[in-house]
Amino acid sequence: MKRRPFLIFLFLLIASCSSSQNETMPDYKLIGNCEGCEAVFEYGDKNLNEVDTLPDFSNPGPKLKLTGTIYKQDGKKPAENVILYIYHTNRDGIYPTNGSEIGWAKRHGYIRGWIKTAKDGKYTFYTLKPGVYPSRSQPAHIHPIILEPNGKYYWLGSYFFEGDSLLRNDQISPINPRADSPGVLKLKKEEGLWVGTRDFVLGKNVPGYNY
Repeated sequence: MKRRPFLIFLFLLIASCSSSQNETMPDYKLIGNCEGCEAVFEYGDKNLNEVDTLPDFSNPGPKLKLTGTIYKQDGKKPAENVILYIYHTNRDGIYPTNGSEIGWAKRHGYIRGWIKTAKDGKYTFYTLKPGVYPSRSQPAHIHPIILEPNGKYYWLGSYFFEGDSLLRNDQISPINPRADSPGVLKLKKEEGLWVGTRDFVLGKNVPGYNY
C-alpha cells in the first residue's frame, strides 16, 4: 500500500511530461513547392548551434565564412531557434557522395550543414567556395533551406558570388527576393578567409507564407 502514492506520482509525472512535449511540437508545414526541402530535418542527433563547419573546409581551395543574421517578420528583432540548412557542390561542380548517404544526401551530397540560431539570430558556416556545374549552366551557388520554430519550412534564393561571369541580371538584381535577401555576396578577405554576409527576414516575399 505504501507504493501506491509513489506510483500515482510517477504516472502523473510521465503524463505531464508527455503533455508538455505534445504542446511544444510544431506542426511542420512546407510553404510552396520544394523538392528536397525535407533535407532540413536530416541533421539526426547532431547538437545544432549557430556555427557549423562543412566537411570540405579542410580541403584545398578558397575558404569561405558565410555569416549573417536571421530576423523575425518585422525585420528588426533577431529570430531564435531557426534552423538554416545549406548544401553545395565541390570545387569540380559536383555534389559528391561516398556511397553511404541516405535520404536527400543521395542528391545533395555530403557537403552540407545545419545551424540553429541563438537569441541574437546570428549564423556562421565555414566551407569552401563551390565550383560551377561542368555544363556551366549556372553560376557557382549555395542552396539554403530554412525551418522556423513554428514549423514552417521553405527554400530561399541561392547564395551567389559577385563577379561570376555566369550570373544573370535577375540573379544580380532580383525583384522582391525571398526573405528580403538578394543572394549575391561581395566577399572580403579577413584572416585568410573569404567572408560573405547575408541576412534573412522570415517569411518576407515568400508566396503562401501567411496562408
